Amino acid sequence: MLEVINDFLSGKVLIALIVGLGGYFTIRSRFVQFRHFFHMFAVFRDSLKSSTDQLSSFQALMLSLAGRVGAGNIAGVGIAVTLGGPGAVFWMWVTALVGMSSSFFECSLGQLYKRCDSEGQYRGGPSYYIQHGLQKRWLGMIMAFLLLITFGFAFNGLQAHAVTHSLNNAFGFDTTYTGLGLAVLLGLVFIGGIKRIAKVADLLVPVKTLAYIGVTLYVIVLQFEHVPGMLATIVKSAFGLDQAFGGLIGSAIVMGVKRGVFANEAGLGSAPNVAAVASVEHPAAQGVVQAFSVFLDTFVICTCTALLILLSGFYTPGFEGDGIALTQNSLAAVVGDWGRVFISVALSLFVFTSILYNYYLGENNLRFMLGENRKALMAYRTLVLALIFWGAIENLGTVFAFADITMTLLAFVNLIALFLLFKVGMRILRDYDDQRAAGIKVPVFDSSKFPDLDLDRKAWPATPSASAADAGNAPASLAAAQR
Repeated sequence: MLEVINDFLSGKVLIALIVGLGGYFTIRSRFVQFRHFFHMFAVFRDSLKSSTDQLSSFQALMLSLAGRVGAGNIAGVGIAVTLGGPGAVFWMWVTALVGMSSSFFECSLGQLYKRCDSEGQYRGGPSYYIQHGLQKRWLGMIMAFLLLITFGFAFNGLQAHAVTHSLNNAFGFDTTYTGLGLAVLLGLVFIGGIKRIAKVADLLVPVKTLAYIGVTLYVIVLQFEHVPGMLATIVKSAFGLDQAFGGLIGSAIVMGVKRGVFANEAGLGSAPNVAAVASVEHPAAQGVVQAFSVFLDTFVICTCTALLILLSGFYTPGFEGDGIALTQNSLAAVVGDWGRVFISVALSLFVFTSILYNYYLGENNLRFMLGENRKALMAYRTLVLALIFWGAIENLGTVFAFADITMTLLAFVNLIALFLLFKVGMRILRDYDDQRAAGIKVPVFDSSKFPDLDLDRKAWPATPSASAADAGNAPASLAAAQR
């Protein structure tokens, strides 16, 4: 029954939502993901100089990458290629391309409508911009519940399944014991809250990402003369023009979109929860950064995995097996048996940080629904750890179907909310663009220009910070006007 429901929702509804609305946002914003692509490096540089007690823009990016870069980049790509052929990779690219604009707007709105809690920390996300932007708390509650179920439970179960079965394939470890061990380690980090999670992400995300990209690039370089031909095969297969994969065009589209969304999460409403935590001068600045994270996740990491599989010589049309084993065996076919071990270790790191991120998303939305309720928080932590153990030992098809269904429902609510708030998002983007066009290197958000919006004046004061003007990034007259 789960698979029947899943085929309709993620096979039809999800594609229309992600590609259709993502394309609409892209065109209406004049391709914001391209116009501001290189500007993100300046945002990084300024965030590294930040001395605030809040999370910096860079830390928020690392935290979101902790979630985006997970089992979907290894197991998900393997499954997409297995069921959809090489053409699925092309549709993953399309999903990411339009998803970058969706991510920009959802993260900018997450920043715009964030709230300062009793501890002085920022909180925000889709539930907040639905309540304060659309004035529909009931819909915000539904969104919070779907986020909690999808990330706190479904995605965590899937991530746990991926790592325990990878370790079983590489070392023969019993999935029951590795599931228990994973739950214990994660429980120790959960109790430290967002700051401990961010510190772990700061350490592990760059290490795991760079190490994985380095090894996969090594394989790609060894087979470099075949790369142009393989890229051509990916494109041809996407449109049924390659004879070997001609019958897989439908599967290529469905698997490419489904696994692409699972990998980069653009449009699901997850990244805004983390984007809202960052301390930035303007909401659009964090939107630019989060759009880039979609690019890094899909166009860099997922493509590296896909080329590793397709260039290894291990994969053949009609391959039967799971995505984890396919990726492990593909690397082993090129570098030897240590390739299986490397994939298992890399996947373990990917999954560990991804579950931390997923846990935080659930906690953030639990607080939105129930406030500071310690008993509910403890019950949530217990259920998350139980679902991690369940996912470790459950059938992969059941876990994936559950995750896909909740993911599609989540995308539906979030993308409709983004569509309804698109005019507000465009106002924020125009304000950002106008300041940059006027020569301001670090645009500053002045909430007094938007008196009609329900904003938290503690998070966005009516008189903006003078730091940008003091840094000499604007003409003197314009800086004085901003003060």
